[in-house]
Amino acid sequence: MDRLKQLESFVAIAARGSLTAAAKAEGVAPAIIGRRIDALEERLGVKLLLRTTRRIALTHEGSAFLEDCQRLLVELANAEASVSAGGVKASGHLRVTAPAGFGRRHVAPLVPRFHELHPEVTISLNLSDRLVDMAGESFDCAVRVGDLPDSSLVSLRLADNRRRCVATPAFVRRHGAPRHPGELSRFACLSLSSDASQTRGWAFRVPAAGVEHEVIYLKPSGPLDCSDGQVLHDWCLAGHGIAWRSTWEVEAEIDAGLLVPLLDEFAAPPNGIYAVFPQRKHLPLRVRLWLDFLKSNYARPEFWGGTIAAPGKPKESAR
Repeated sequence: MDRLKQLESFVAIAARGSLTAAAKAEGVAPAIIGRRIDALEERLGVKLLLRTTRRIALTHEGSAFLEDCQRLLVELANAEASVSAGGVKASGHLRVTAPAGFGRRHVAPLVPRFHELHPEVTISLNLSDRLVDMAGESFDCAVRVGDLPDSSLVSLRLADNRRRCVATPAFVRRHGAPRHPGELSRFACLSLSSDASQTRGWAFRVPAAGVEHEVIYLKPSGPLDCSDGQVLHDWCLAGHGIAWRSTWEVEAEIDAGLLVPLLDEFAAPPNGIYAVFPQRKHLPLRVRLWLDFLKSNYARPEFWGGTIAAPGKPKESAR
């Protein structure tokens, strides 16, 4: 207990800038705080604080030790709360952002369920396909699909994401199916317009000389393109061409027979679905619980496998 009090007093002095302020906050005499610091420095064999009549400053050793003390005290508080009666309740406001299409399908439905589990947390969900400035716009967490740009953000991989070429059975009956990615130039392909975020094109893994496979990028074209992925999805379902879509968008339609996969033997390796958040030593409890909630839901295969009914067929249950 004496050692813990010493650490708490040291952190309090560093936070408040004076021994007197730390003593007042704890409701004890300044002399008691001073004796704790003297005992701590004597035990460690280093000087942590430079004390004058006007101010208190941290030494180099004190600055390094402060970070460890803060981390230990927070972890101790979390450990105590996790086993105390009722535990600790998450509270506060959680700001989350996600891509529009993915967010509508696979983030938005989870938000009310998370709120039911943690009613003292209020949540704002921003759906946008632009790359938001998380720090500048005060977001706690972003869900992102695909390759991540280098940044100071911390990422947590939630699930794999694959891309597949798809078309309707009627389109394939009328026009046939490509047997190699290089044949896509002969077909009407539904692609994102040049002002959208998908810049490298459609990825495929093909045999290559000297190596087993290499990933190539193609930019198929057709009479229709759009900057909105949901519109491309709708056009594909209407039979207007071949689309290159994520499995989270088309798996239900493939299961229902509304779409057929093409060129699966050339599918590129999966990228990921990630949660990213600012670099912090101590994430708020509401953020940690949200990350755990996302990961546990995305880890369930049935989460992605809800099927829909094809015309004339009854709706199937989720796989």
